[in-house]
Amino acid sequence: MQCAIRAVALTRKNALLAGHEVGAENWELLASIVAICKLNDVNPAAYIAETLQAILNGYPQSRIEEFMPWNVWEASSPDA
Repeated sequence: MQCAIRAVALTRKNALLAGHEVGAENWELLASIVAICKLNDVNPAAYIAETLQAILNGYPQSRIEEFMPWNVWEASSPDA
C-alpha cells in the first residue's frame, strides 16, 4: 500500500510541472488510468489502445462499463 501512496505523491508533483491547468488535468487522468490498470494486473498500454480502438469503431457508450480495467477478463502483466 505504501508504494501506491508514493506513486500518487510523485504523480501529483509531476502534474504541477504540466505547464497548464488543462495539461495537469490530462496528466492526472492518464496517471489514474495507468494506476488502476496496474492495480488490476492489466497492461496499461494495451488497455488504452484497445479502449481507444473500440471507441473509434463505434462501441456503444451505454456499454462502456465493460471496458473498465476491473472488468477486463484477460489480465496481463504490466511488463508485457
